[in-house]
Amino acid sequence: MKYQSKKKAIILLADGTIFHGKAVGDKDGTAFGEVCFNTGMTGYQEIFTDPSYFGQLMVTTNAHIGNYGTNSDEIESESIKISGLICRNFSYEYSRPIADSSLEEFLNTHKLFAICEVDTRALVSYIRDHGAMNAVISTDVDNIDSLKKQLAEVPSMEGLELASKVSTETPYFYGKEEAKYKIAAIDIGIKKNILRNLAKRDAYIKVFPYNVSFEEIADWNPDAYFISNGPGDPEPLSEAIATTKQIIKTDKPLFGICLGHQVIALANGISTYKMHNGHRGINHPILNLVSGKGEITSQNHGFAINREETESNKAVEITHVHLNDKTVAGIKMKNKDVFSVQYHPEASPGPHDADYLFDDFFELIEKNTKVSS
Repeated sequence: MKYQSKKKAIILLADGTIFHGKAVGDKDGTAFGEVCFNTGMTGYQEIFTDPSYFGQLMVTTNAHIGNYGTNSDEIESESIKISGLICRNFSYEYSRPIADSSLEEFLNTHKLFAICEVDTRALVSYIRDHGAMNAVISTDVDNIDSLKKQLAEVPSMEGLELASKVSTETPYFYGKEEAKYKIAAIDIGIKKNILRNLAKRDAYIKVFPYNVSFEEIADWNPDAYFISNGPGDPEPLSEAIATTKQIIKTDKPLFGICLGHQVIALANGISTYKMHNGHRGINHPILNLVSGKGEITSQNHGFAINREETESNKAVEITHVHLNDKTVAGIKMKNKDVFSVQYHPEASPGPHDADYLFDDFFELIEKNTKVSS
């Protein structure tokens, strides 16, 4: 290890509970956000740059973070999206040959404050029992009352619209223009690996802002539509929900992932709710009710769709269920080529058990384009 951090730091939770640690790099800093934890053993760089984590303080349950450095190819967006990092052991040195910098250098480049030497087992256990909540990490350990006042001003994740903070401001293209299929994607926090998975299946993608109107997105005349993952509460996304309702009426294929899954549910009159502590990790077990097969999946969400309302909705069928808590993990519309999942089939990081969902999407596109022609 290059050096040992000596500057004291704290984690102050919204309910007043305090955990202690040290500042990474021995720097002063303060960061606010909703505290949550990810159980992945690897993939920290992809996690930190995933737009779905915007505004969250990330607790990594793996004991060692930074030991394989960072690589410029392993990012899911152009910047770090978490608001702060909390870990047990921070590795200042790295040993992976293909790494191009240390994690410390990566965090410094993106101006992210991080703390280490935290009893993350105790912290995660507390969050599991008491639920995800707002928190602050800071080296200002002698001004607890001031931190409490500032923390009280941080808005709750419930009811918070964050897609506008991470979405593209103007449309852009991804893939080869001469590709076989055209897919219009609504960016409410899209990951790069989703675009890679679509493009490698011979698609040319036009990515639109979170608040795109149906008229604008349909004017490009795509073969299919896609709604991405993203951060925050889905219910405030009134423009995306309205556009989704219009897309469904076109009878063209529509695929949604994570926040996109929730938007499709809302477009079908199914409500969503904030979970106790969410699903975040790369080892979540899912049962595919159609095939009867189990899948190990990558997940990152703090909201879910209402199961009772989904079961009673005559237009929708549940296709996937989370085996730990029986929450809805996938749906499809019965008379439309519309489906969605609550997890990340593109992984990055994570297993590739659900990679087939992209193939299913393209089978629907192929079928639809043949019927149209």
